Amino acid sequence: MNLESLRDYALALPGVTEELPFGPDTLVFKVMGKVFLLAPLDSAELQFNAKCHPEKADELRSRYPDVKPGYHMNKKHWNTIFVNGSIPGDLLFSWVKDSYDLVVSNLPKKQREELAAGG
Repeated sequence: MNLESLRDYALALPGVTEELPFGPDTLVFKVMGKVFLLAPLDSAELQFNAKCHPEKADELRSRYPDVKPGYHMNKKHWNTIFVNGSIPGDLLFSWVKDSYDLVVSNLPKKQREELAAGG
């Protein structure tokens, strides 16, 4: 995984937009206006923050040394993942999708229906 493949994957998910609301150094991906993925553009190695169920977040942190509590985020619900080859790419992409799904599941019903309808 590299930044381009992470970006392509995130933007292929329904209803996703990318923004730079925190300045030019942090790429933010949102679904229906809600953040599900952040990637700093100024770090030496690729890393990203993804939302996660608290129990799963703890499990991932204990299992993978390159999964840390979310930097500048609610550490109960967010992980920072360092991408350096120690974690398979398909697993990294699945965590991005899990983050997306978690945010979508918490959207109001009307927004979930709009998203499902392709809006």
